[in-house]
Amino acid sequence: MTAGSDFLHLSIDEAPTGGKADWLTSQIRRALTDGRLPVGSRLPATRVLAAELGVSRGVVTEAYQRLIEDGHLAGRGRGGTIAVGAPAAIPAGGPATPAGPPSPRDLFTAAPGPDVFDLIRTVRARIDLSPGLPDLAAFPRAEWLRAERRVLNSLVAADLGYGDPRGTPALRLAVANWIARNRGIRADPEEIVIVSGTAQTLTLLGQVLRDDGVPAVAVEDPGSLGARQHLRNCRLDTPPVAVDSEGVRVDELRAMGAAAVLLTPAHQFPTGVVLRGTRRGELTRWARESGALIIEDDYDAEHRYDRTPVPALRSVLAENVCYAGSVSKLLAPALRIGWVLAPPRYRAALVDAKRFADLGSAVLPQLVLARFMESGEMERQLRLRRRHHRRRRDAMVKAIGTRLPGATVHGTAAGLYVTVTFDAGFADTDLAAAALARGVKAQPLSWHSQRPHRPGLVLGYAASTVTEIEEGVTTLGEALRKLL
Repeated sequence: MTAGSDFLHLSIDEAPTGGKADWLTSQIRRALTDGRLPVGSRLPATRVLAAELGVSRGVVTEAYQRLIEDGHLAGRGRGGTIAVGAPAAIPAGGPATPAGPPSPRDLFTAAPGPDVFDLIRTVRARIDLSPGLPDLAAFPRAEWLRAERRVLNSLVAADLGYGDPRGTPALRLAVANWIARNRGIRADPEEIVIVSGTAQTLTLLGQVLRDDGVPAVAVEDPGSLGARQHLRNCRLDTPPVAVDSEGVRVDELRAMGAAAVLLTPAHQFPTGVVLRGTRRGELTRWARESGALIIEDDYDAEHRYDRTPVPALRSVLAENVCYAGSVSKLLAPALRIGWVLAPPRYRAALVDAKRFADLGSAVLPQLVLARFMESGEMERQLRLRRRHHRRRRDAMVKAIGTRLPGATVHGTAAGLYVTVTFDAGFADTDLAAAALARGVKAQPLSWHSQRPHRPGLVLGYAASTVTEIEEGVTTLGEALRKLL
């Protein structure tokens, strides 16, 4: 019988007679070089590997010892043997220069590609004023761990199998209760589909709309570049619709005969405008008369400071609104949990799309989030974060007023960011590049615009300290003065 190991797929039949230790050393060294055994990997115990290969333990011990002496492995006692370094290797064709993060100038000179947000996250900066992040340092680790332990203690074996592609009943019920309390939406848990964030909602819905013969989804202008990219990835056109001080221009929607539109009505991204009053009524009448679909991205409506709450469109227009929410701004994007309520005409197709995408989102995080929400901990966290975010918002507005000459601030009453615009004639991408070269990340407003607009920046404040905000805005002011 041939002796072999799953570790590196080693087969002792390949070893020369009398040279097993040399052979094993070379096999491990090769795996360290080509990346199959990355730094930090734990190697099998010598006794285990020797038994799997059918050799004496001394063969494995000798191979490990040679690599330890070369500085490639390290013995950590009870921690086992760990890979700590890889041998240098020159690939065929000569040495290659490792690809590093893009320079600030390269990042902002070209039109943003589909990987632009991945790229900007790789660039190190002293201060990150990117929009869209809550206070990640405030993630309730102890409370989350407590909920996780309670879930694990109560699980039965059947709970660890494949679940409903719509999501676990516990989380769908918790979400139904949450949006009823906080967003004025009355929904049966059976209507809710749990997804991997709003990004997946747009991808699944994009597939459903394409299959239904819808060629385009109108989008707010300015509006989220990321959302636009997801729709375009589904081969949907994204014609722009202007946003003014009252919200989306419904007359433009009528004129273009839009069959579907993506909106952020509770806190328009990135202007911060709230859709209410007369404009909200116009939108409701247009949707009912035309039968158009409104995709309501309710991304950060809970974060409000200086205004009364605005109910979700879904609460008054269930037949025409596909409602999308998530915990990315409430807790952390890393959880990758969101929810969607589709109108009846698209509900079955959306569930099918979710089923064939991944058979349903991961069950255990859903159960933990359900416990976390139903315990009242989510409301408690929201109250705490509102206080933190308000202080940071105030610090940013004050810093902009004193250190960023000529800036007009928009959208301060809610959210996790503000937008600033300028009258001066310069490219906001040049300002963003100059700021990043000085160690401060910010997004140019032009990234989120399809048509010409005044230059501006979208500045997040929730994930930075007051000191960082003040220093970051000061740096932006210095960069701006160099451009003027």
